[in-house]
Amino acid sequence: MIYDQRPCELGEGALWHPLRKQLFWFDILNKSLLSVDRDGPQLWRFPEMVSAAGWVSRDVMLIAGERDLFLFDLQSEEIETLTELEADIPTNRSNDGRADRQGGFWIGTMSKTAEDGKGAIYRYYKGELRRLFPGISIPNSICFTPDGRTAQFSDTKAHRVYRVALDSAGWPIGDPVLWADHSATGLLPDGSIFDAGGLMWQAQWEQGRVAVYQMDGSLVKTIPVCGPHSSCPAFGGADLTTLFCTTALEHMSAEDRAAYPDAGKVFCLEGAGKGLAEPQVQL
Repeated sequence: MIYDQRPCELGEGALWHPLRKQLFWFDILNKSLLSVDRDGPQLWRFPEMVSAAGWVSRDVMLIAGERDLFLFDLQSEEIETLTELEADIPTNRSNDGRADRQGGFWIGTMSKTAEDGKGAIYRYYKGELRRLFPGISIPNSICFTPDGRTAQFSDTKAHRVYRVALDSAGWPIGDPVLWADHSATGLLPDGSIFDAGGLMWQAQWEQGRVAVYQMDGSLVKTIPVCGPHSSCPAFGGADLTTLFCTTALEHMSAEDRAAYPDAGKVFCLEGAGKGLAEPQVQL
């Protein structure tokens, strides 16, 4: 089912705001934040690319941009920079990001042309921005187990998903370990979330689907969406049982776009599973 008819060049960063009961997502390449409220579609434009967000209050969100993490008031549209994010690397931009169970905000960076190893993953928590994992080409799949003890992330270009243990404050313990290697199949792991039961729901670029995995990495099922470049899932709705998924038009030829007329839109499926509320970011 189509949730929103507006096609995104690069839809990403799906987030269900638990206080507003509202889905937000980004069109990275068109420098936009999108949503839908009771009055209809909403759109906010920015001077630079934006890619991911966490919620701070009902009206204020933390947003990751090309050069910084900033607070954005949805009502007044006021912007306040929290901290620079690779502002000294103008060839990079932010990509996938999400808040962990402790309220820290994780964000990945990458080259705007997806050069090998030019990106990294950072965590912002209570005023501190720390680089966690350098040398990543396309950071994605940032998500956290229900108990908050484990984080997962992927390097999409390398077809690999990693897992790392977290301490009580949400900081990594030791080095990440390889959780899944899709290089043999060519699967491209994109945005991911965990549900309330500990299953991981992963959008897979070029596959037009969300794949569901057990904690041991075994595949449970796949859910198709009507666009090949599925990019980021989120659970939302009144009881967090509606699955949303963003898609993208990026890298699709004119022929492909004609073959998939709904590509780039946001899709939803009611009763797909049971999600977890997104944690409040702790500034």
